[in-house]
Amino acid sequence: MTRNAFLMVAVLAFGGNFGWFSANGHISEAIAQTPKINSTKPNGGQLPKPDPAFEGKIGETYKDSTPNFPQPLRAPKGAPNVLLILLDDVGFGMCSTFGGPVPTPHMDQLADNGLKYTRFHTTALCSPTRGALLAGRNHHSISTGVIIEMGTGYPGYTGIIPKNTALVSEILRDNGYATGMFGKWHNTPEPDISPAGPFDRWPTGLGFEYFYGFNQGETHQYYPVIYRNTTWVEQPKSPEQGYHFTADMTDEAIAWTRNIRAADPDKPWFNYFSTSGVHAPHHAPKDWLAKFAGQFDHGWDKQRELTHAKQLAMGVIPAGTKLTPRPKEVPAWDDQKPQARQVYSRLMENYAAYMAYTDYEVGRLIESLRQSGELDNTLVMYVVGDNGASAEGGLEGTFSEIASLIGIQLGLESMVKRIDEIGGPTSEPHVPVGWAWAMNAPFQWTKQVASHFGGTRNPMVVHWPKGFKSKGENRTQFHHVIDVVPTILEACQIQEPNVVNGIEQKPIEGMSMVYSFDHAQAKSPRTTQYFELATNRAIYHDGWVACSRYGFPWLTLGRNEDFLKAPWELYHIDEDFSEANDLAAKMPDKLKELQARFLEEAKTYDVFPFDPRFSERMDPRMRVSGEPKTHWTYFGNNVWLPEPIGPQAFPRSNTITAELTIPQGGAEGVVACAGAFSAGWTLFVKDGKPTFHYTCFEIADVTVSGTEALPEGHVTLKTEFTADGNPSGSGTLKLFVNGKEAGEGHLKRTLFRHGLEPFEVGRDSITSVDEVYGDKGSFEFTGQIEKVTFELNK
Repeated sequence: MTRNAFLMVAVLAFGGNFGWFSANGHISEAIAQTPKINSTKPNGGQLPKPDPAFEGKIGETYKDSTPNFPQPLRAPKGAPNVLLILLDDVGFGMCSTFGGPVPTPHMDQLADNGLKYTRFHTTALCSPTRGALLAGRNHHSISTGVIIEMGTGYPGYTGIIPKNTALVSEILRDNGYATGMFGKWHNTPEPDISPAGPFDRWPTGLGFEYFYGFNQGETHQYYPVIYRNTTWVEQPKSPEQGYHFTADMTDEAIAWTRNIRAADPDKPWFNYFSTSGVHAPHHAPKDWLAKFAGQFDHGWDKQRELTHAKQLAMGVIPAGTKLTPRPKEVPAWDDQKPQARQVYSRLMENYAAYMAYTDYEVGRLIESLRQSGELDNTLVMYVVGDNGASAEGGLEGTFSEIASLIGIQLGLESMVKRIDEIGGPTSEPHVPVGWAWAMNAPFQWTKQVASHFGGTRNPMVVHWPKGFKSKGENRTQFHHVIDVVPTILEACQIQEPNVVNGIEQKPIEGMSMVYSFDHAQAKSPRTTQYFELATNRAIYHDGWVACSRYGFPWLTLGRNEDFLKAPWELYHIDEDFSEANDLAAKMPDKLKELQARFLEEAKTYDVFPFDPRFSERMDPRMRVSGEPKTHWTYFGNNVWLPEPIGPQAFPRSNTITAELTIPQGGAEGVVACAGAFSAGWTLFVKDGKPTFHYTCFEIADVTVSGTEALPEGHVTLKTEFTADGNPSGSGTLKLFVNGKEAGEGHLKRTLFRHGLEPFEVGRDSITSVDEVYGDKGSFEFTGQIEKVTFELNK
């Protein structure tokens, strides 16, 4: 038997999951030439590992006994640190590393000394990609077929990651790694994001020993909702003092890695660094925004041409790759009026500045590792986006991306008079569809569109000087986000466990990429991969893609069953990198073959039932088992809950009743509120009288002022909202003080959720729903709140 044949037998005997290293620390060439496909059953035993047996000697006294103190759990010798970086909403053609217009010098430096994967893929949306990334299994396999805010009661869609799909954080922790997570999580079931938990599906319950970040899909960069482990914490300083969440999370990550090393010089760590950049709201510091002034005045059509040419020149895309044309639904830049061009250019300058700033902060983290001498033996896997650039800002862009997500397109009018606020604390901006499409060059479509590469093809950079020799090279093997976990495990010499916490595990569905590190031409073991998101569907198999797109990502309301009639397309992507040549009409038999294969994959991985709804699924009532609540009561002056956990009162008819004790001399402050400065409601007392204010993105802001002062002593303050019964949620709101009517007004529009900030009793703690009591919060109530009751009216 030859040496290479012997090594092949050895690999098969170990199930293809064992890390093999040559004497100089690099992956053994004989092994690396052979792709390692996970065996059908894990072979790594159980986690946590059993307590070690006592191997000393017990005598009658300690003098005739031999101690054997349990040794701490140790990672395999020489195992690398792992830094998993994930950007947010970044298109294939955005960053300079891959031919885009935004300078990303720190990403460039990692790529120049590492590898660029140009056929790497995500799921086309946030939570699904993040869950699949950490679990090594398809997003429906881990019940995360959509974002957590859209979870429904079907196996592939609950948003509840099953106990039989342990995350890589759990596996590494139970094999001797320190584990920390920083930034955007977005994988805790929405009903569990609560002070009552349960906390087993927060980061700290899923293998991360430390967490600093936010739990939902986005956060305001100047006024974020931050958790340290499982506790909400205030931001350390104000925007006026230079605060930006991206810098804050970077500071935390640097401090964490340094403290781990200070405490234990030999313990490797796993750092999941998941930036909020560049998900909307796009918030760029002023000095970064100024750097991009005038750089996008040529418009989105021209920018795609420039990016395509640069990608060809750099070899990021193969010679002959076509630039896909603009969809007819996306307006041409040349058709835009001067005022619109000015606003759209500013939005893109801000978006680009946010990306450049994010790269700078990632660079600070990388530089801290270089300074400490840890970078060489840190496996850096840098996934450039959890999906393509986002079109959720609408055809005209928006001053408030929260409005877009719930189906309200504010458009150009919302920005014309506030153009100089774009990127600052008073804005929540998002680029128009044209710029999102441009940032996904050379591909079709955008985020959400899992049928096409504009939604799913995100590049990746891998850097590990002690792990492989190759530098500055491209890798073109077809891979998917589920392949990251098996790559980490092989690099760390850790096997996939059979059992975790007593629960038999579903096998990892990803395939290691280690084989490709030093072998550019090695064949990928991944021959098939399905894609599905809100009925946008695709199947990759042996160099071909069949796909079907339905709807438009900027129209998040009113999608219906027409997806069943949506046409299918066919591409031979081995020869057509950008999916520019649809062969469906010419090769109907090939298309049918792939359609049948998609159905097989869909059945295997819990993709059914298809559901085209988007904004409609954001109603929190969909994530409650049994009959939805109609009555909520809260006690005291100090209640703080994420809004989806609080009372689901609007846009339905409802009554709010507050039992208050007013001290001598009167009281003022917020009795109850939900939401933020851009959208929300607040019931407060000022100058002795009650006020109810509803804010709705400055298109339906209403104040109902009270006419009766609150007397000293016990007071019952009540509001009654009677809905008009139309889709806008409008209705009449009345105020009552001790049963006497004390004010009336008509709310023009009400919403079922109001954005990123919490529901509170006794204060308005982050940004003020009504600036009449200040724009920074908290306007605490100075009397005693005995209880506040919310009740839906029939």
